[in-house]
Amino acid sequence: MNIEIIRREMDTSLPLLQRIFHARGLTPEHLDFSLKGLMDIQALKGMQAACDLLVSAISAQEKILIVGDFDVDGATSTALAVDALTQLGALHVNYVVPNRFEYGYGLSSEIVDYAYKTFQPDLIITVDNGISSFDGVARAKALGMKVLVTDHHLAADHLPAADAIVNPNQPGCEFSSKSACGCAVIFYVMCGLRSALIQSGRAPASLPNMAQYLDLVALATVADVVPLDANNRILVEQGLRRIRSGYARPGIQALLQVSKKNPTQLTSKDFGFALGPRLNAAGRMDDMSVGIECLLSRNPDHAVMIAQSLDELNQDRKLVEGQMQQEALAHLEKMSVQADNKVSVCLYQPQWHQGVIGLLASRIKEKLYRPVIAFAPAQDGLTDAEMQDGEFELKGSGRSIPGFHLRDALDLVAKKIPHVLSKFGGHAMAAGLSIKQKHLAEFEAAFEQVSQTLLTPELLVNQVVTDGAPHAQDFTINTARQLRFMAPWGQNFPEPLFDDTFKILNHRLLGADKNHLKLTLQVPNSHLAVDAILFGIERHGITPTMVANMQSAHIVFEMDVNEFRGQETVQLIIRHLSPRV
Repeated sequence: MNIEIIRREMDTSLPLLQRIFHARGLTPEHLDFSLKGLMDIQALKGMQAACDLLVSAISAQEKILIVGDFDVDGATSTALAVDALTQLGALHVNYVVPNRFEYGYGLSSEIVDYAYKTFQPDLIITVDNGISSFDGVARAKALGMKVLVTDHHLAADHLPAADAIVNPNQPGCEFSSKSACGCAVIFYVMCGLRSALIQSGRAPASLPNMAQYLDLVALATVADVVPLDANNRILVEQGLRRIRSGYARPGIQALLQVSKKNPTQLTSKDFGFALGPRLNAAGRMDDMSVGIECLLSRNPDHAVMIAQSLDELNQDRKLVEGQMQQEALAHLEKMSVQADNKVSVCLYQPQWHQGVIGLLASRIKEKLYRPVIAFAPAQDGLTDAEMQDGEFELKGSGRSIPGFHLRDALDLVAKKIPHVLSKFGGHAMAAGLSIKQKHLAEFEAAFEQVSQTLLTPELLVNQVVTDGAPHAQDFTINTARQLRFMAPWGQNFPEPLFDDTFKILNHRLLGADKNHLKLTLQVPNSHLAVDAILFGIERHGITPTMVANMQSAHIVFEMDVNEFRGQETVQLIIRHLSPRV
């Protein structure tokens, strides 16, 4: 993988934090995260129709069914919708999340039939899905059900024939935060419903404070890796503040407990690396209803019990993912992808777990810096004869690199070979698809052709943008704390990265498999020493032999706070390391 380190243009005479703000074009207004800065929900197309539908359903005591999705955004959206509707006066609210291994994604005709038989709903509400569910919506309407679609995924030129649609990415919607996640969309709908109930005089005696749901919205926004535009930064920061202040719901508190995170020190990064994976493990390895029940639980002890189950599922996920990654890397070594000048990667093994292929694609993408799609059989228990004829379905999950819009690329592939792609959808950086196994080679060839057309040599260079080298006096616990808490860092609003060359004073390998590297570094132009850690040396192409011979290294790093036995020290989190012998 080619890496190019680029430093932002900075005024080095300014103090470090001012330097960072100035280089990113940030003003004090950008760091005002008060709720009054949120965009007007009435700008969301379809909001009035959605609220009218919901007010009518609540007034008539209709049966309402939430149809969710099996990732963090889907789980939080489902929990929020169920809880808010109940508090706003709905008497009959149920939910269903299509099992990944049985029904697949979204409001399919099959899940509608299941819902009709099991719940007999009057109204179906989709959360984090539905914008491409043409058949499912049509089936629901044919069975006499009303449908409200709430989603954030990219819409096609025409839309399902739902009774109302709220999606910032539907044609004609003037809501400018196009990167709202699914949980944020249903949050806005519930806020709109609260206002509509008050205006209609039908509000329950005790109205909920909608701020109670910001912990869910914040978790979903970060875990779904949507860009942190100004609106999303407010949602995430407000959610973090509620959690730090002790106002998180029992399910969030339980997830924090099992992941050994101090709520008062929580950052947006913890959503992505601690809470998100545990919640996601339910949808990947079992059934996302386990995660939703954790989020809905009002009993702290019960929530902890479920969170412990989620933690165990996450451990299982890590084992499965590790095995799949070894198999994928062994396959790639045989294929010699980079030597063959391929600019895309497609991977498949018949024994792979479809709940983990997205993570696998992400890992391989990080290693090779190319668009990657990983496939697994859509169902278990295939016979040898079925495996041989290739008629069975594969689920694919893809991850991309900046500058290569994965969903648009799949659209081009579908136009080239329309008989191959059963269905697909997603975003610029992630997408999912279904094909038959017998079409895999044809798909791989077409995807490579499209990738060759769209990817320039420049796009295949991993450009790491840093905020330069801090001064020696910047390596303080106060600076590290300020960097941690001054903003909710995330997608398209990256945490400050620095780079410099350091003399290595000491080093040792950590972990049962000796795959983490702990360093003591001398701060340039000073006698100060600072600790640093690199997680997963293998992933970074660093070997124990290289470590033993290192005397200095050029390091790209984040400045963080390490807490150990009540003591706080500065610790550098290494993101890239180039040894100097």
